[in-house]
Amino acid sequence: MRVEFIKMHGLGNDFVVLDARETPLPAAMTPQVAAALADRHTGIGCDQLIVLEPAKDADFTMRIYNHDGGEVEACGNATRAVGMLAGGNARIATSGGLLETRASEGGIAVDMGEPRLDWDTIPLAYAMDTLSLPVGWDGLEHPVAVNVGNPHIVFFVEDNDVVQLDQLGPEIEHDPLFPDRINVNVATIEDRHTLRLRVWERGAGLTRACGTGACATAVAAMRRGLTEREVTVHLPGGPLVIGWGEDNRITMTGPAAESFRGTFDWSEYS
Repeated sequence: MRVEFIKMHGLGNDFVVLDARETPLPAAMTPQVAAALADRHTGIGCDQLIVLEPAKDADFTMRIYNHDGGEVEACGNATRAVGMLAGGNARIATSGGLLETRASEGGIAVDMGEPRLDWDTIPLAYAMDTLSLPVGWDGLEHPVAVNVGNPHIVFFVEDNDVVQLDQLGPEIEHDPLFPDRINVNVATIEDRHTLRLRVWERGAGLTRACGTGACATAVAAMRRGLTEREVTVHLPGGPLVIGWGEDNRITMTGPAAESFRGTFDWSEYS
């Protein structure tokens, strides 16, 4: 059976979207099928595979699989992309909670909900101060931990471009301190309204953009008093605007784009 797909991206963070809202997939998605489709040499190729399904209390459900096939709770860039597919305004159910999108001048704005800041909601293996974890890896020290639908730690450094994130990222991601693994963010504050960010994404590696990473990093900077409550986060793929309102909710605004559409034979990947 041939299955239709849509290739999309948000600031270069790319996705394969399978729309199963009206026509179900031939079989349940598995980590093995997701990884095979995400493979850039023998599959369609993407950072994340997205499956859209019907929902009872939302416009639809979004399931997210990383490049390695592991299912994760949230992806901010993918949320903007599927929000664009839905015409801008949508209520999207995810395993990390309900997300809402709306059209805006900057592209698609996403209400990412409230950050989780307690150690057991990150989660960490044991209790510690999430505003300054007493841990370090090869010069990266005292990170902030934030969960914005998925878990992140954030390091603030003088120049994030010189950090060997391709080497340190996988070591930190799999540290026993993080029972669900962790996304690793390395940021440099430019001024009170601007920061630069690079992200090692759990299950995907170095990425051109990470929406939840931008949200987590902005919240971390705001918690430490380093920035105002709205900032522009510059990632390798481009900028996102992140606001953390007095109502404790995070808003992320940025572009999304459709690249192309096609079909594939399900039996070749299952």
